[in-house]
Amino acid sequence: MTAQTDAPAPPDPLTSGTPGPKVRWPVFVTSFVGVCVVTLWAIVAPTSAESVIGDLVTRIGTGFGWFYVALATVIVGFVVFLGCSRFGSIRLGPDHARPEFSTFAWASMLFAAGIGTDVMFYSVIEPVSHYTAPPVGEPGTVEAARDATVWTLFHYGVTGWAMYALMGLALAYFSYRKGLPLAVRSALHPVFGRRVEGALGHAVDTAAVLGTIFGVATSLGIGVVFLNVGLNVIFGVPVGTATQAALAIVAVTVAAVSATSGVDRGIRFLSQLNVLLALGLAGWVLVTGKTAFLLNAVVMNVGDFARSFPAKTLETFAFTDTQDWMQLWTLFFWAWWVAWASFVGQFLARISRGRTIRQFVLGTMVIPFSYIVMWISIFGNAAIDKVRNGDDSGFADRAVDFTGVGFYELLQDYPLADVVIFVAFLVGLLFYITSADSAALVMGNLCSELQDVQQDCAAWLRISWASATGLLTVAMLAVGGIATLQYATIIMGLPFAFVLVLVMWGLFRSLRDEGRKADAGVRGIAPLLSARTGSGADNRKAWKARLARATNFVDDESAAAYLASTIEPALSEVAGELTSMGVPAGVRRGGAVGAEVAPFVELVTEVGDEPFVYRVVVRRSPVPTYGGRMIGNRDQYARLEVHLAEGGQDHDVMGYTADQVIHDCLDQYERHLEFLRSG
Repeated sequence: MTAQTDAPAPPDPLTSGTPGPKVRWPVFVTSFVGVCVVTLWAIVAPTSAESVIGDLVTRIGTGFGWFYVALATVIVGFVVFLGCSRFGSIRLGPDHARPEFSTFAWASMLFAAGIGTDVMFYSVIEPVSHYTAPPVGEPGTVEAARDATVWTLFHYGVTGWAMYALMGLALAYFSYRKGLPLAVRSALHPVFGRRVEGALGHAVDTAAVLGTIFGVATSLGIGVVFLNVGLNVIFGVPVGTATQAALAIVAVTVAAVSATSGVDRGIRFLSQLNVLLALGLAGWVLVTGKTAFLLNAVVMNVGDFARSFPAKTLETFAFTDTQDWMQLWTLFFWAWWVAWASFVGQFLARISRGRTIRQFVLGTMVIPFSYIVMWISIFGNAAIDKVRNGDDSGFADRAVDFTGVGFYELLQDYPLADVVIFVAFLVGLLFYITSADSAALVMGNLCSELQDVQQDCAAWLRISWASATGLLTVAMLAVGGIATLQYATIIMGLPFAFVLVLVMWGLFRSLRDEGRKADAGVRGIAPLLSARTGSGADNRKAWKARLARATNFVDDESAAAYLASTIEPALSEVAGELTSMGVPAGVRRGGAVGAEVAPFVELVTEVGDEPFVYRVVVRRSPVPTYGGRMIGNRDQYARLEVHLAEGGQDHDVMGYTADQVIHDCLDQYERHLEFLRSG
């Protein structure tokens, strides 16, 4: 690397401004064309599409069912291991980063992430299905009743959230901490190096987009069927493809309006309001129904879940003929979670900057699941109790019908049934709309080159993906209903399932390197003599100069001037010496006072697989107070903070002499070399 001046900063989480997002055209074109081809095929030849999809699912269930089951179990173990290990203290961001959201706000957003139309849909269908037709054992027994809700909790529980946590960890870690683009391919950088920037990376991101759109289409398909039935119950609207297509158009329209008019905040407000309505709906069923029975059932379900989880997580029914049960339930849910991993992972990454891995794992594995337990245990056990108490109206048959009619019929047993059913429909509608809007945004982001977690794709991308998702949803419903969407998800989730294996390996390798750095004493060590001695002065003058430096609170302009007059020449001298020794090195300057990117100067050397970065950047900090009195006439002052590739080093070099800056840089460089030698 040759020396440069006034060069733009590289993508790096240490700066506050980043370039605008660019479209990854190979990813967008490949995935968009693929979705359009499948959609047209389903519309033109629905019989052929249904036959081929069914055949592929049978082959995948036979050949890769064990893989889905084993992968899900390994991911749970891997994520729990990261949270409990020494890596748990590593922050998702630089070492100096702190959470953007309070613990309560963060927990609230995680809790809301567990809510959706599909949870409402399956909270009655799945428990009653497992009660009336369990995978093993006699239907209609007490044992079947106990196991029915637990199977539902298992399919919606910690296994799926472990997959989300894995992707959220990878995206946040490599984007916030390593300065890599917000893309799935970044997690593979430790495995394949710079090759992920080519065809390999495009293939990985394409697999993520295709898996996501089929997973989203399944959720939206469930949503349009569920809402169509709700309209029929409330207003007598016919159930059919025409109404469902109209609902899909509503989702596309909302996503387009949101992308072009800046109403995202309004949609977020509706989403937050909807969480309260959903909690109120569950609370109404609990309070006005068989409260004692439901509370007993919730506690029993949690105990049964904890007891049976080790056996269920590796259950493949190798000696039992379950017919289509594994494909319709466990394999579908695992593929569905895999398909949604990039979607929810982006959300988790956005809200978790500054959290430690341990905090992240604990929060994502426990908080959303608490909502799942509450909702499914209340509605699932209420539905099973209705069946067990000798309901002669055929409720059991309607409850297992994949339309959601059983959910609305269950609510008719409670006070103010008409109002409650309307609220349930409204909750489902708002979840449907917000999910469609978020899905379009995330798929646009997946095929864009984002340099920062807070960036979003262009509006036209959101509209394109919203339209494609709506068409795909209607086409798949026309082919064979929700079952076809389930089967398509199993097929399209398989390629990305293999990507998750590589994501685990890449994340582990990078975290292992962090551990070796800590062992080598690379990180978190304050400067030694360079920060505490003068440059040829006697010790008495040196400590007085150091005290003066510690109490000198400068403004941004003074710090930027010192950066240019002292820091940059010192680092340029080091870079020149390294270059003369055959080590490629250069100095880069960027940013400006008052600009989006704060002023900085950095030295970069390409040594081994991990370049050494020594950056000095202007950062504002509150002026200390002593005895309630603030020093100076400002409430903030400027620091010249030292940052390495892994984050801030918690010391300020403002006032250092050129020699002190050089020695401080060399302290860190020697530790970097020690880390490389230890590898």
